Amino acid sequence: MRLITFVRDGQERLGAWIDRDQYIVDILAAVPGNRAFASMLALIEAGPEALDLARSVVAAPPTAAVLGADGVTLAAPLPRPTQIRDCLCFPDHLKGALRARGERLAAAAPDPDVKLAELEAAGFFEVPASFYEHPVYYISNRMAVFGPDVDIVWPTYSTYIDYELEWAAVIGKAGAQIPAEQARQHIFGYTIFNDWSARDEQMRAMGGALSVGPGGGKDFANGMGPCIVTADEIPDPYALAMKARVNGIEVSSGSTSGMHFRFEDLIAFLTRGHAIHPGEVIGSGTVGGGCSLETGRPVCSGDIIELDVEKIGTLRNRVVAPHLAQ
Repeated sequence: MRLITFVRDGQERLGAWIDRDQYIVDILAAVPGNRAFASMLALIEAGPEALDLARSVVAAPPTAAVLGADGVTLAAPLPRPTQIRDCLCFPDHLKGALRARGERLAAAAPDPDVKLAELEAAGFFEVPASFYEHPVYYISNRMAVFGPDVDIVWPTYSTYIDYELEWAAVIGKAGAQIPAEQARQHIFGYTIFNDWSARDEQMRAMGGALSVGPGGGKDFANGMGPCIVTADEIPDPYALAMKARVNGIEVSSGSTSGMHFRFEDLIAFLTRGHAIHPGEVIGSGTVGGGCSLETGRPVCSGDIIELDVEKIGTLRNRVVAPHLAQ
């Protein structure tokens, strides 16, 4: 199923796209009073039986529960996740970020060519061996989740706007000490994730001896949507095309196949010492080339960012920064 959260009569409601996303099934309207259908999180927490019932309802919905997709407003599919962890799984992104940082350092030096050669000789641009040994991640702000087609208002403390083309697994089943080979049964579905990044603030927060993470550089906005595709709909999740567009122009492309650590690896790693719970979101980290830091194309106030992941759809947002507008 292609599950969504939409707004009807001022309230968020659980739905599913049907007929090539032209129509929506209001699942609670189809089964009034069923608490498992009160929200996306309620459905996830209710478990497999509720999901099976939802699937049967969506397959043959009552006419009164079917709405035209054009007539509703989408919210983030999981507006208040139980938890968000964003990981770093694509080595090509790390390579690109290191290259961008090194070129900036070189450009600021008295002799850029000499500085660049020094960085090359010192191995500055090489992915650290530790990257391949265990996943790294940070815990993000689950209270700052934004859905498709809403404006992302940039914080006034930042002048460096950036997006990050990611995707994410949504946890459906609790567990601890989960072996990687059993981890997929804990995945409810997949969605697109935009890890909006205030690069200047992130660099300040992570550049000193007191760094404990990206801080305000990534605390203000997490994009998610437009839907959650249930795991059964994507039998091979590691063969999906990923694309980013700015104002309708494609600026980068990649594939989920580039993940060094897959979601199963992440689940095994994250549950070594504690449990995961239904409704948690695990981000993949940025695909190689999937941000302006790597492409070198600055993002400006008013730009429309579109992130595509095959079989999921497009997550579209406009970024608005009144303090930067010309």
